[in-house]
Amino acid sequence: MMAGQSRKWMILVATIWIQAFTGTNFDFSSYSSSLKSVLGISQVQLNYLATASDLGKVLGWSSGLALMYFPLWVVLFIAAFMGFVGYGIQWLVIRQIISLPYFVMFLLCLLAGCSICWFNTVCFVLCIRNFPANQPLAISLTVSFNGVSAALYNLAADAIDSSSTSIFLILNAVIPLLTSVAAFIPILRQPSLDPLPPDGVRRDSLIFLLLNILAVLTGIYLLLFGSTSYDTKTARLFLGGAIFLLIFPLFIPGIVYARDWFHRAIHSSIRIEGSGFVLVDVDDLELHKELLTRENSLNYGNGSVVQPVNNNDGPSTTLSFRQKSGYQSAGCCGAIVGKDQLAMLGEDHTARALVRRLDFWLYYVAYFCGGTIGLVYSNNMGQIAQSLGQSSNTTTLVTLYSSFSFFGRLLSAAPDYIRAKLYFARTGWLAIALLPTPIAFMLLASSGGSLALHTGTALIGLSSGFIFSAAVSITSELFGPNSLGVNHNIVITNIPIGSLVYGLLAAVVYDSNASSGLSILTFSDSVVCMGRDCYFLTFVWWACISVLGLASSVLLFLRTRHAYDHFEHNRSTQLY
Repeated sequence: MMAGQSRKWMILVATIWIQAFTGTNFDFSSYSSSLKSVLGISQVQLNYLATASDLGKVLGWSSGLALMYFPLWVVLFIAAFMGFVGYGIQWLVIRQIISLPYFVMFLLCLLAGCSICWFNTVCFVLCIRNFPANQPLAISLTVSFNGVSAALYNLAADAIDSSSTSIFLILNAVIPLLTSVAAFIPILRQPSLDPLPPDGVRRDSLIFLLLNILAVLTGIYLLLFGSTSYDTKTARLFLGGAIFLLIFPLFIPGIVYARDWFHRAIHSSIRIEGSGFVLVDVDDLELHKELLTRENSLNYGNGSVVQPVNNNDGPSTTLSFRQKSGYQSAGCCGAIVGKDQLAMLGEDHTARALVRRLDFWLYYVAYFCGGTIGLVYSNNMGQIAQSLGQSSNTTTLVTLYSSFSFFGRLLSAAPDYIRAKLYFARTGWLAIALLPTPIAFMLLASSGGSLALHTGTALIGLSSGFIFSAAVSITSELFGPNSLGVNHNIVITNIPIGSLVYGLLAAVVYDSNASSGLSILTFSDSVVCMGRDCYFLTFVWWACISVLGLASSVLLFLRTRHAYDHFEHNRSTQLY
């Protein structure tokens, strides 16, 4: 049994490695200017290539289909070879070894983007199979490491050849394949785990807490040493330190063997509530539904008939709860907030029922105007830095965005650790997380200085990372855990749509300023726009759009907070 426990932690570390080295879409800005110059394309055409990479997320369902017919390790290597082909051929093009038409380059970007989704699916399945009692903790931790990919690749590029931007493409092609080889043995030797006893679940929760502390230290290390270009020898030294931090969690079996010592010294002084990071615990949801059913039955005087609260004519118990909590509103806003509210968390919705709910569209708009717009900003960082005369800072900006995205993903777990002292609806945390985005774009529009550029990039990365990580749990809580696979794929359709719309907006503004004849430079057959005007109007538009996303998230919070509070009230009553 102890050997099985040790192997499951080795699998978790392998999953961390996969996530840490397969976030290859984050370094697009590092080589996009060179790609644009070699292909001789406009900014609009470059945006379509970035959109193709994001469009691969729409095809993520194909990985689930593959798992129905192939073992997990086969799906892993299919993902690795898709990335190897997609990025490898792009490297041949950017090195001018071969020449390909634009449409083929579009398909290569699509293939590379699809490989990222396949890797993510493999990681999700590994976490679910090996951590049935703590799968939310495992998924959240591993997904967070996807945010440090850019910093790791920057160090790797400096360690090999800091003068070439094309090095990123060959690294994107080779490193995920090598990581898959390293993860192959742990994945192949998956243990058959027996259900954990309650003390085993609590022990694992403590280990996850320690792993998150280690993850924070890793993020700080990469932020400090991965955001600046170094000479080859220094870069190799810092890259070695980063690799050590990624290998260090392998010592976790030792922590498992010493669990009694940890229980006496640390665990007794730390109270860990619930299963932690992201998803509402299924047992808690069933308890909440049962309690709500009993209340409704008592109010109607009929134990066999249950009418969930889905409108303003709902049961008096739920209404009285809202009144006690101060949820009554008046006017137009009150009508929007009170219409067809959710009765409980975790109620499963079919795809048809999902798209009929106002809550879904508020959530969709919040994501579309928040996290997605931050992702599009990251795709344009290379041209933004270039237009402001700060091309030498592109690597720093990419690492800054990546690192703060990592911290944002980790922060999305904080509400679960402090829920015993401060409980707040997760949709409320989503609204708070969206606040830095409009502030960042206003700052970027008001100043073209280096400080504003770095500060704005950090804020956008922090906000986007939180949203990307919290989105899975919000989808599960609002629309049901059993329908999560289908429903979340519907939610993330906003990413390729936003990538196209926001990227096209930025590209049109960029090209129009370049064609105006003011401060332009020509490299090869492409035109480079120089000056603040290249992105000023784009930043203003993006700021306004992100304010719309913030407003949508606030409305979502007002509509759902009674369901969250009711759930927590029933849960606390049962526990205490």
